[in-house]
Amino acid sequence: MLTSFFGKSKPINFIAVVLFMAVFYILANFQVIISSFSFPIISAKAGVFICYILSVPVLDFIAKKNDLTKRSAYKIVVFAIFSVSFLAILRNDAVLVSNLCVLLALRRIISLKSQKDVQKKIFDATFWICIASLFYFWSVLFLIVIYSGILLHTSHYFKNWLIPPVAILAVSALVTGFNIIFYDQFYTFSTWFQESSFNFELYQDPQLLIPLSIILAVAVWTVFFYFGILQKANINSRPTYILVLLTLLVAVGVALFSPVKNGSELLFFFVPLAIIASNYFESKTERTFKEILLIGLILMPILIPVFF
Repeated sequence: MLTSFFGKSKPINFIAVVLFMAVFYILANFQVIISSFSFPIISAKAGVFICYILSVPVLDFIAKKNDLTKRSAYKIVVFAIFSVSFLAILRNDAVLVSNLCVLLALRRIISLKSQKDVQKKIFDATFWICIASLFYFWSVLFLIVIYSGILLHTSHYFKNWLIPPVAILAVSALVTGFNIIFYDQFYTFSTWFQESSFNFELYQDPQLLIPLSIILAVAVWTVFFYFGILQKANINSRPTYILVLLTLLVAVGVALFSPVKNGSELLFFFVPLAIIASNYFESKTERTFKEILLIGLILMPILIPVFF
């Protein structure tokens, strides 16, 4: 039973998930690597692959450390399945690197509930979001999550609200200095900004439309379940659950404003959704249905390219 296997968090679960992700990443980038076979290309792809894989332990750490899920492997399995379902994600180096930076930011902002090193965490979170935006501009919207974290956990201390602008200025200074030293030019807003596109024609492709429809159905189903958990959560845990939902909503905004609608923009959506879906799979109800659902999700990225 797959639900029994992934119902516990063990090294074998992590290895299985990483191998699953590695196979799809290699298949998605095989043609590019072979056609442009060179050390710089291989090194770049290897670096991006490491960023992609590192997203798994960071996601697992965030969920476990902040008691967002039980100690199961469902969250990393769901994230892996959804991310490999769109080959455009695996081929978009900027999105994969940016997503890791966003995860590192979420790790800091969600941990604000401990009330330890608050100002450092706010600075670090803002710093990582700014770095993420250098790779994928619209990830800058996750600054909303940072200010929401301040509002929910530390709004009483006015100086905390001023830390994000300081972090933004720090990143701006570093990027500008780097460009002047290595490129002899300033880093301008036009270089940073990516114009939005609202052309959804690619969504008509069955290889994009079918997995997206399935994932949205899972999202709706599990979010309703998550609201039940939110209502039952104690007063200390509730802000953290709210931040996960808010991250999901901001990720939708990032996808809507993205410069290209080819499926790669959905990666940010899968991080909070993996946490939300994990809570559903960890529940003790509907075990047979959850087993069928998990098998179907695992088969989805394998069968859809074959038949469509």
